Amino acid sequence: MVRVRFAPSPTGYLHVGGARTALFNWLFARRLGGTFVLRIEDTDAERSSWEMVSGIVDGLRWLGLDWDEGPDVGGPRGPYFQSQRFEGHRARAERLLRDQRAYYCYCTPEQIQAKRAAAEAAGGGWIYDRTCCALPAAEIARLNAAGMPRAIRFKVPDGRTSFTDLVHGPIAFDNANIEDFVILRSDGQPTYHLSVVADDVDMEITHVVRGDDHISNTPKHVLLFEAFGATIPQFAHVPLILGTDKKRLSKRHGATSVTEYQRLGYLPEAMVNFLALLGWSPGTDEELFTKAELVDRFSLEGISGGNAVFNPDKLDWFNQQQMMRLPAGELANRVAPLLRDAGLWRDAFESSERPWLERVIELLKPRAKRLGQFVDDGRIFFVEDVEYDPAAVRKFLQPAGMPEHLATLRWALDAVAPFEAAVLEAALRALAEARGIKPATLIHATRVAVTGKAVSPGLFEVLELLGRPRTIRRMETALSLVAV
Repeated sequence: MVRVRFAPSPTGYLHVGGARTALFNWLFARRLGGTFVLRIEDTDAERSSWEMVSGIVDGLRWLGLDWDEGPDVGGPRGPYFQSQRFEGHRARAERLLRDQRAYYCYCTPEQIQAKRAAAEAAGGGWIYDRTCCALPAAEIARLNAAGMPRAIRFKVPDGRTSFTDLVHGPIAFDNANIEDFVILRSDGQPTYHLSVVADDVDMEITHVVRGDDHISNTPKHVLLFEAFGATIPQFAHVPLILGTDKKRLSKRHGATSVTEYQRLGYLPEAMVNFLALLGWSPGTDEELFTKAELVDRFSLEGISGGNAVFNPDKLDWFNQQQMMRLPAGELANRVAPLLRDAGLWRDAFESSERPWLERVIELLKPRAKRLGQFVDDGRIFFVEDVEYDPAAVRKFLQPAGMPEHLATLRWALDAVAPFEAAVLEAALRALAEARGIKPATLIHATRVAVTGKAVSPGLFEVLELLGRPRTIRRMETALSLVAV
């Protein structure tokens, strides 16, 4: 049975890289009918906070990634907060001491820093020199009696440590380049290396899917699995996500928090689709997938070894495509909170005016890249009076003769029946021909008159949805702006 875990540190909100890692783990578990575990690695007590845990959980839930075991749902291998498992971690460190796979280290940070600085000044690198590895028993007793702070270091054996990465293939490290690393600090706090391996053993994790930046940690973890006599999980290290400048993704490239993208008006369907294709390929040129389709197609073999580029324009495209896929009714539900926040919501949008609202949404869909655009571009439908762009008024309403053309059109539109797009268009074109002007000239002027802007969705669909009274009233207001 496949068991995978997403184990974020609650020292920040769920960022894009973490979300992509969580998604890959989730897809892999769902594809194979396995178990997806959420484990909070709150070893950094000073930087961890419940607010950040909530931020991570909210981001995962927004993406629609549920977990089978975790802090809030429980499970047979809890607790799922790493800080609540420290006693077990310490017990494992003591076991390694008894097995002579680890030893006490009494070196102070100042002593270690001085040795490192001296080596660097001499032009070389430095790894821990095992000062405390062979201390006589009498010296250890003396140091203990004196109450000297002591850490526990893992004793790295001679030879090579290798593993087969499911993305990169065989990887090997010379153990001579791996220092005896600390597994328990002098204050009794377990280090990341000890905690993550101990918890993976206890939770019977079968596959570890994580970022490429952890490859250098993996030989240490393999050694610990071996020392505990545990089955070593299979590792899959996924490519890092870079900005368009090919540097590691950071705030300078824009939002990095998943919940920030929610606030910016992106659909979770689009974000999931976009993240899935950052470093993974279905093996075809297909790009648009539902979450169910991704589950059906996902495999670790489809992950590439090269770094992925986060392209905001591509995310906008995915968002637009996923919005086009949604029925107008569902899209209206997504837009409703934004309309409420903007003070544009009417209770009738849930009842008598619901069909009209969905028609507005359908009209705006082809131009919208984010949910917020339905509010911005749709404002002309939700308010009684519009604001006029002075530049548009000068260009399209003030040319010689235009006020007279527009006044004539106002009366023509008042007589149109039914007040529908096709009939409205025919009336405008007939009037333009009768007055010897191009239809486009009258169309541009009418658009500014009723929307206040030079750009809008199809004019005649706009007029139909605005309705006769509002259309006529706005044309009269526009005429008053250019009256001599």
